[in-house]
Parts: sequence; C-alpha cells; structure tokens
Amino acid sequence: MEIKTEQFVETAKRELKNPNSRIFLNLLPVVLSSLRELAMETFPDPDAAQEMGGIIRGEALARLPELLETFEKNASAAGAKIYWAKDSQAANEYILNLVLENQAGYITKGKSMVTEEMGLNELMIKNGIEVWETDLGEFIAQLLARPPFHIVGPAVNVPVDQIRDVFMEKIGLDKPTTDPVELGYAARRFLRDKFHEMKIGVTGVNFAVAETGTIINVENEGNIRFNKSSPKIQVSVMTIEKVIPDMKDAMHLLRLLCRNCTGQHIGSYVTMDTGPKKEDEIDGPEELHIIILDNGRSQIFQDTQTREVLRCIRCGGCLNICPVYGMIGGYPYGWAYSGPMGQLLAPLLLGLNRCHDHIWACTSCQACKVNCPAGIDHPGLLLYLRNKEVEGDSSLKAVPPAWTESLSYKVFSRIASNPMLWRLTSKLMRPVINRGAKDGKLKKGPGPLADWLKGRDFPEMPEKTFHERWSELKRS
Repeated sequence: MEIKTEQFVETAKRELKNPNSRIFLNLLPVVLSSLRELAMETFPDPDAAQEMGGIIRGEALARLPELLETFEKNASAAGAKIYWAKDSQAANEYILNLVLENQAGYITKGKSMVTEEMGLNELMIKNGIEVWETDLGEFIAQLLARPPFHIVGPAVNVPVDQIRDVFMEKIGLDKPTTDPVELGYAARRFLRDKFHEMKIGVTGVNFAVAETGTIINVENEGNIRFNKSSPKIQVSVMTIEKVIPDMKDAMHLLRLLCRNCTGQHIGSYVTMDTGPKKEDEIDGPEELHIIILDNGRSQIFQDTQTREVLRCIRCGGCLNICPVYGMIGGYPYGWAYSGPMGQLLAPLLLGLNRCHDHIWACTSCQACKVNCPAGIDHPGLLLYLRNKEVEGDSSLKAVPPAWTESLSYKVFSRIASNPMLWRLTSKLMRPVINRGAKDGKLKKGPGPLADWLKGRDFPEMPEKTFHERWSELKRS
C-alpha cells in the first residue's frame, strides 16, 4: 500500500465533498454506537466489564517480554514454527521465501491490517506472485486499488454501480447487476476457486494466548477460517502486543472486541489454532508459521507513555465515535490505520515528520477515551505527541520550530490583552490577511506563519469589527 499520510489535509478536503462517503458517515455514529450500547448492556455491569478490559491489556503490556517468551515456548511445543521479524522487510521476505520454496503461484489473505502495514501485497506482486484478499470489503478495495475506508467495512462507501463495473472488468461478472446478493455470489464463486487450489493462506491474529500457545481470529464471513483450514501452509502474522496471559482473559477481550466493533455479542466465526492439525484431524494446515513482528513497537514500548498505544485491540470503536473521522472517513489518514488509533500508530511507526496533520486533527472531545475497551487515553497521548513535535523531538521535524511558535504566542498574547493594540493591529492586518486568504499566499513560502497555516483555513476578516458596527447602530 502506498503511504500517503502527508496528503491528509488535501484528501480530507476532497472527502468532505464526497456524497458516497457522507451517506455512510452520517449513519455511522448513530447506528454502530447504538448497537454498541445495546450490546454492552448485556453485561451485568458494563462499566466494570470495560474497565476489566483495560486492566487485562495493562497487565499484558507490563509482562510483555515474559508473555512473548511463554507464547513462543507453548506454540512451538504444539508444533508451530515461530519466526521473530524485526521489521516489515524481514517478515515479507520470510513469506516470500515460503511461497517460492513451495512453488505457490498465488496466496490468499484474510483481513489483516498488519500485512497492509507491511506492504505484503506489493512485494508479492513485484515478485510475480498473485495476492487475493478474501474478505469481501478488502476484495473490493483491492480491485479498486483503494485503502480501507473503515476497519469493519473497508469498502462500505463504494457505490454499488462501481462494484458492478469492477466485477465485470476483473472477475467476469456474468451480467450487469446491482443486486447485492448476485454481486456477493459472484465474489464468492471467484474466491472459492482460489481456495480450492491454494497452497498458502495468510492471516493476521486478534489474540495470542501465552498460556496455551493459541492464536485466535474472529470474523463474520468465514474467509479467515478458509485461509486457516484449506491450505497446506498457514502463515499468521502477529505484532508483539497481541499476546495476552491466558484463555480467560482472551474470552473477556473477545466479548469486548465484538461488542465495540459491530455491536455483536460474538462474531459469526471464532477460530482458535494451537499448532497445525493433528494426525486424527481432518481440517487445518500441515504447517503453521507464526510471525511475531516488531516493526518499531519495541521503541514505542520503551517510552512508558507511548507504550499505552499498544493496548489497542483493533475493535474500531474509536472510529465509530470520533467526530473527525465522522466527517472525513478513512482515506485522508493515508495508511492502514485510521481514526484515533491511526492518529497515534501512524506517527509512532512512520515518524512525526510524515504524520504532522494526524496529531493535530483531534478536538479532544474525549469520546474515544470513554469508549475504548482497552483503556487508551487517545487525546492525552495526542497532546504528548504534539509536545514532542513542538520540542523538535530527536531528529523528528518540529513544525513550526519551537522558538518561533513560542515567540508567536507571546506576541499574540501581548496584543490580545491590550484593547488598544488589538484594535490597531486588526485594522493594519485586515487588508493583508484578506488578500492572503483569497489567493492562498499566506500558505506559501518559508516562515512559521506559512507552516502554521498549511493545515488551516484562514477566513477573511470582516470589513468592520463588531464594535464598529455596534457604534454605527447606536448612532443610527
């Protein structure tokens, strides 16, 4: 996936005018949030259940190195092959070598955000290997060459006529139709052929249980189960924070995940794998490869504040409640992760200099913090990252430099606190600001003001101030 995080503002402005996105986004907070509330009410004490999720994730992070070693030991004892990948390149090369060694012409994938983070599809295609996404939404997004719009519905904003056209062009849809059932059947028929001949299936991991060496996946379509049970070789990619202590904790987090994600009590399919299939079992892979990926997370873990980001269980609940995501959708974030979780993960994994607008696109309304089943304080962490950027944190570009922003605020404070200076400055700056607002010149060229304005729309100042208009009204 091409990373376009630097185009946040440009893409957001375009998406604000996208009627197809607006339809979904207008329904999102009402429908999914209502479903979540109803589902959470099935707990005897919803607040306590939510709090317990944060406690479990906090304990898992506190014991992360120990739990990872325990998981490796127990998963290996069950027959799984464990590979520790330092970064995306190492993980991708491991999978590519498996494909080449087994002469697999293609691979199929279940929905997996981490493989999008790795850029797995692009590497496979570059080396002549076909890749097929088997989640329906991801499949549509793949055919259209678009990033996922939402963690639950990657292509939920795509008009049905566009789906019809791309299906006719790329998978041989028999006849033009916009009937959802027929379109779904066409995708199913196409992908079932891929499952029949597949040698290698790739999935992500929702939870990894240290106590048993078990990996857990939850879904609603059944494609992940196909990817795990049909091929000779199954590759499951997990990031280091996915590990949790025991099965009891896993079951509680699973219930929270489903309720916060789609408002379900439980997903349609929950698959647990402890090693490859045994001699007396019919389904399952002959080889199970588990890739434990770091890709910058150890560095995040070292900072006790940013470590909290690793609590995330990818439920997507913060997207459903976020007013910023609710206006612009997933495309502006420019990568695999969107919404509040993307605003934290992208800067930490890619660098603040590539994700400047992410950390400032937050109203600090606290809704994500209140609803997070893992206990993440998204607004607090975004403020922390803003502070790191302003201070010019360790080789990461501060926009604007700290001393210029500090000086600017001091000057503004002095002017704003003196009525006479404020009126005089307003009169002097009005023609300059209005000309710049009209032609965009304020956002061009060097200097802290231009940098500050790149992500902001500066309105024209009125020809007369309120006080001037009020004085005229009184005289008349």
